Amino acid sequence: MRLPSLVGIALAALVAGAAALVHAEQGADNKQATAPEVLYDLNALPDPVKAMLHQIGNAAATGEIEKMRPVLESNELKPMVAAAYIDDPIGHWKKESADGTGRDVLAAMLDMMSSGFVLTGKGDEAMYVWPYFAEADITKLSPAQEVELYRLLPAPDAIAMKKAGKYSGYKLGISTSGVWHYFIK
Repeated sequence: MRLPSLVGIALAALVAGAAALVHAEQGADNKQATAPEVLYDLNALPDPVKAMLHQIGNAAATGEIEKMRPVLESNELKPMVAAAYIDDPIGHWKKESADGTGRDVLAAMLDMMSSGFVLTGKGDEAMYVWPYFAEADITKLSPAQEVELYRLLPAPDAIAMKKAGKYSGYKLGISTSGVWHYFIK
């Protein structure tokens, strides 16, 4: 009985890792070609994406990270929360959080969801990504966009990312079908 569950975990990790690599490669290609259009109108999102955002936002707003568990379990596969497969995203977020409760992670989710976002990829590969900085050249931000970046990150972090030329904070990805693919740094 133990073998099938290990095989299932390995398969899930392989699929999630492959999806992340494909998305990362597409993101790099998109940045080099043309910057995607920054979107702000949540009402223009497909209904499955709005539904997933609503679930994530409602759970995060409670301040109780365990409220996120049903959202995670409603997904086809658990979203990626780190470069390697993590069986318990909530345990991971608690461990990574500043206070051990994960509330700062929930706050980061809510902050990101209030920022602009982009649609990357096409067809079955299409993905909505928050914040749009994850797919933008942050060395070329307008003054208003810089203010938006400072709303998401402490100034020293934002400045370091601008110098590095890459956003490296949390990012959230939801497919057009409403599948939550990742919330990773």
